[in-house]
Amino acid sequence: MQDPIQKTITFVKQTLKNAEAGHDWFHIERVFKTAININQEEKGNNLVVALAALLHDIADPKFNNGDETLGPNLAQSFLQSIAVEEETVNHVKMIIQHMSFKNSFDENSFTSKEMQIVQDADRLDAIGAIGIARAFTYGGFKNRVLYDPAIKPEEHLSKESYKNTTAPTINHFYEKLLLLKDMMNTAAGKKIAEKRHQFMLDYLDQFYSEWEGN
Repeated sequence: MQDPIQKTITFVKQTLKNAEAGHDWFHIERVFKTAININQEEKGNNLVVALAALLHDIADPKFNNGDETLGPNLAQSFLQSIAVEEETVNHVKMIIQHMSFKNSFDENSFTSKEMQIVQDADRLDAIGAIGIARAFTYGGFKNRVLYDPAIKPEEHLSKESYKNTTAPTINHFYEKLLLLKDMMNTAAGKKIAEKRHQFMLDYLDQFYSEWEGN
């Protein structure tokens, strides 16, 4: 099992060596470690969980002109090139296709125990201290303002609405990050999310206090 995992780690590190800081190898490594930890309780397929965690952001649509097929297809081609069983390849590809937050707007989406584990791990990296850092890193990358009291958070009711937002970074807390605690799939994910969620609430209290000059 370790051979395909090590080959995948090498491939991902090379592919993402120039990636935006919130979606780089270190993001992948954190999601991988968290997914493996969650899977110790959930008892999913270890290889599927590991490979899906490692490859889930191999070609994020946000940085590839919105192309949602590139990542799954790249993952499939790579796994086939290192002779991973086709059933595993197909499962990993389906996880990558369906696990992102924006796809939660779709009905009748694919799911599996392994996808739920990797999805929780990915979402956990979007909240808490690191989640806050990643949010502002991406906001800076997109040249978005930190906060504008005149621009209120929106409730996104469709994938297109969510994908096309240009709102200030603080709005992202209300439009995604603070929603993730209640979207966790696994018991382990829910437990970790509680603490990270509270950290974000405390951060926002401090942010607004400082905004008013206190």
